[in-house]
Amino acid sequence: MTRDFGGYEIAKVLANAGNSEWVRTTGDHAILQWEHPDGPNVERRTVSVPLHDRVRIGTRRDVADDAGARDFEAFCAWIEIGETTPIAAIS
Repeated sequence: MTRDFGGYEIAKVLANAGNSEWVRTTGDHAILQWEHPDGPNVERRTVSVPLHDRVRIGTRRDVADDAGARDFEAFCAWIEIGETTPIAAIS
């Protein structure tokens, strides 16, 4: 079972370790973009993270899916430790 995470915590790890760029904040959501290392024509993802004190599990699953994680529990463990391992390595 995963612990609760705040949105800022999730966005910070995605931006710092997930190679996503925090492009803007719209209302209470952080908008992050990720581009494939070979260029945006290969793959581009946009992830919206609510900057709430507690992000519900269903929303966390949606964020994980949008970020490209294939294993939700591994994604949560990655967020929990603030890991510097790229997300692709744990997906």
